[in-house]
Amino acid sequence: MKLLVILFGTFILALLGTTVFQGKPDFVFSGNLGMAVFIIFTGFSHFKFQKGMAMMIPEFIPGKMFWVYFTGLLEIAAGIGLMIPSIREITAILLIIFYVLVFVANINSSKKNINIFKADYTGPGMQYLYAQRIPMQIILIAWTWYFGIYLH
Repeated sequence: MKLLVILFGTFILALLGTTVFQGKPDFVFSGNLGMAVFIIFTGFSHFKFQKGMAMMIPEFIPGKMFWVYFTGLLEIAAGIGLMIPSIREITAILLIIFYVLVFVANINSSKKNINIFKADYTGPGMQYLYAQRIPMQIILIAWTWYFGIYLH
């Protein structure tokens, strides 16, 4: 849930900042900045916790490290794309598709009790999937749709 603190914290700070500097809150900018900071942060985590992230990928998918680094770069690019108004909507659509696709890795990770930070099998398991990951995926998809597509 630390990641949601990043998302909501950035959003609130951006709302305050736009209110102070523009005289009114800018919800589109603030919402997209929140998601951009969130997704860039998670993108960089692919390079710090690459072994644990590779363990999340189902066995039938070859080249696990390639996918870990590639998806990390995609997340960083998506964060940048959300901040460029001319490509924001397509970035948001692709990011939502990405969130749905990587959920398979989250299910696999939970089934195997993977701890991505330690790259071992001491993770919280299926309880984490139901109690935290599924609600977080719903929030991320809804947030991206609302600020990147609906309000765009």
